[in-house]
Amino acid sequence: MSLPVQPAHTLDSLPTDSSRWLIEGLWAEQAVGIIGGEPKSGKSFLVLDMAVALASGSACLGRFAAPKTARVLLFSAEDPPALVRSRLDGICQARHTRLAELDIQVITAPYLWLDLAEDRKALTDTVRELQPKLLLLDPFVRLHRIDENNSSEVAGLLGFLRHLQREFHLAVALVHHTRKAAHHLRAGQALRGSSDLHAWGDSNLYLRRRAHQLTLTIEHRAAPGTADIPLRLDGENGTLALSVVENSPQSQSPPTPNSAIENVRRTLAQAQAPLSFQALRQACRIRTASLCQALRLLQRQRLVLKTPLGFRLAP
Repeated sequence: MSLPVQPAHTLDSLPTDSSRWLIEGLWAEQAVGIIGGEPKSGKSFLVLDMAVALASGSACLGRFAAPKTARVLLFSAEDPPALVRSRLDGICQARHTRLAELDIQVITAPYLWLDLAEDRKALTDTVRELQPKLLLLDPFVRLHRIDENNSSEVAGLLGFLRHLQREFHLAVALVHHTRKAAHHLRAGQALRGSSDLHAWGDSNLYLRRRAHQLTLTIEHRAAPGTADIPLRLDGENGTLALSVVENSPQSQSPPTPNSAIENVRRTLAQAQAPLSFQALRQACRIRTASLCQALRLLQRQRLVLKTPLGFRLAP
């Protein structure tokens, strides 16, 4: 039996607008990948921030917009549910949303071994039932009992996660540790274990701490990446959330023209109801990047609010 073949020009095209992103510039639609970093570098905070951003439509790290909201499925193998809840509450407070309004589903099983057939089936059944758009697994070392340096064993486990992605059209983010004393290596090469982990990712995020500065490096298979974005862990009323350090030279983006901000404000003022990101973009007739910047600035100034129904002017 021969393999299926079709002319190259009839293959599906990649989307060119914001629909290619689950979180703008940070994680691609239906991408699998690694969130890597040393212990205590903020990986779990980043994972939870991604969950809040996608479930609420807010900006992850205060910078990267989620064009549309979707369900998130999370398994945190190391943190007790009460700590997960506390951290999510803090991030929600920083993003001006409420956890009770977000569709974040947490797997509360005491363990999940992805090298066991019965646990793979349980996860597959859960994904089939809930149909999330993002599956977050934290961390890799607590999800298996294989040899991380054995490429064939690692490839088999990653192949299962890729199968989930393709069958259910979801994104998968896998938290993993980097090796000790690997600062001289490229971020992806510093991951612990088999090189298959780095090669597997469509979108990869790496957290590194140099002296007192925490930085984020973004890597994509099919889009430009960004290196050394400075982050900080901010606390407010006993809560914590990661945010981009906006006044650092590495974090600067081209300024949003005042006309774009006024365009958004005028459009929302004339709207009879909250507008979704896509509806607002079409009404304003501006680029996705310009709209993301304008909304970020307006939300930071508390002039625009993100509601479950879309964006609206603050009262």
